[in-house]
Amino acid sequence: MAITVLVVDDSALIRQVLGEMIRTAPGFQLVGTANDAYAARDLVNEFAPDVITLDIEMPRMDGLSFLARLMKARPTPVVMVSTLTESGADATLKALELGAVDFVTKPKLDIKRNLEQYRQELLEKLRAAAIAGEAVRRSARKPPVPGKPLTTHLSVQGTEHLVAIGASTGGTEAIKSVLAALPVGMPGIVMTQHMPPGFTRSFAERLDRLCRIRVLEAQGGERILPGHAYLAPGDRHLLVDRSGADLVCKLSDAPPVNRHRPAVDAMFDSVARVCSATATGVLLTGMGKDGAQGLLTMHQRGARTLAQDERSCVVYGMPREAVRLEAVDEVLPLPAIPAALVEHIKRVSRGNRV
Repeated sequence: MAITVLVVDDSALIRQVLGEMIRTAPGFQLVGTANDAYAARDLVNEFAPDVITLDIEMPRMDGLSFLARLMKARPTPVVMVSTLTESGADATLKALELGAVDFVTKPKLDIKRNLEQYRQELLEKLRAAAIAGEAVRRSARKPPVPGKPLTTHLSVQGTEHLVAIGASTGGTEAIKSVLAALPVGMPGIVMTQHMPPGFTRSFAERLDRLCRIRVLEAQGGERILPGHAYLAPGDRHLLVDRSGADLVCKLSDAPPVNRHRPAVDAMFDSVARVCSATATGVLLTGMGKDGAQGLLTMHQRGARTLAQDERSCVVYGMPREAVRLEAVDEVLPLPAIPAALVEHIKRVSRGNRV
């Protein structure tokens, strides 16, 4: 059965480009295009598409306002089409909070090679969004309750421990849910979320405002400190290395892994090599299999490994693959992961040196 898609954008050229990419793709059906939210509303009611691509900046009603109304009236998986600007990144992160499944940036129309690469990315994200349909409807019926910040006291002194978190589709909200609940005394955290350049900086800044721990986009070369979380920058792998007795962030321009840069597998592999049993790996919601093999390597080196359960995932792809590989010590609903992390840190380690 074909995945039905509605394209909503105020640019006639973008509607034409996206529409043609979808119309000619096997397994997809373009049911219509709309130049504003009001035309989109009528087409949603008429065709009930499986997925909508939605522009943020539109006349009469902006994309965020339309998305908020859509999620209340007729919850539908949405992939946002965003500009590569700071304001575009901020608006896109707000869209993900409102219930959008994922986003793509505006296509670059001047280079044919870029367009083919863009087409593959668009179709992959539309497939993931279609898979996420039930999760979107479930969340709209019963919005997730933000996890309460853990009140436990956690003082990390002495030996080192490291937490590594990987995610993709649906991961921005999942990572936010985990980090916002963690106490300030956590050991150092490294994170990889599949995002393009620019968006990771905005995401880190947003997390930093919401969390008790410090959240930063990794710069490379900095010491990994307790009470700090470091996010892989877009288009660069985040690795963990050692400098003397210290754990440090290292950035790499090595080729994509599992078609991703940054890649969760690249980060997990480095953590397994450098930290062995003094680490905890967490694999959250995401399409595909990135992170599963790396989590297995961590598991084999003695690290504790956790994965998000199917019901709380937007897309149960990466965690499912890790479970299939027998890489996971414990499968947990998203709200239970922060407490599980804290209890494990208390049990096995005194945390990072300070």
